[in-house]
Amino acid sequence: MDILWTLLTLPYAPVRGVTAVVKVIAREAESRQRNPANIRRELEELDRAAAAGEITESERDRAQEEVLDRLTGAVHPAPAGERRRAGDGGRRGTAAPVVRRPTGNGGRQARPGRRAG
Repeated sequence: MDILWTLLTLPYAPVRGVTAVVKVIAREAESRQRNPANIRRELEELDRAAAAGEITESERDRAQEEVLDRLTGAVHPAPAGERRRAGDGGRRGTAAPVVRRPTGNGGRQARPGRRAG
């Protein structure tokens, strides 16, 4: 049976290989992103840029907060009126996840305008 399965799924072998490589790359990128040495280097770079006048103090503070949030995994809602930036990964200002509650009718959801039952 294993030989038959291997032969039938052989055309998908390149896809499985690419998927495995992508998973390894994603794991490595995440570990580098959360590495305390890299976080410290980024914070030092922000301090250097602020001291050189390349960025303002408020920009430095905001960037430091984002770097530290990445380290701790904290997510803060965006202040009212602030738009999300393309590079923030959609973390700020996102809605809470939808929680489904039992309906008492065998898991079926009632349609609008109809009673459950």
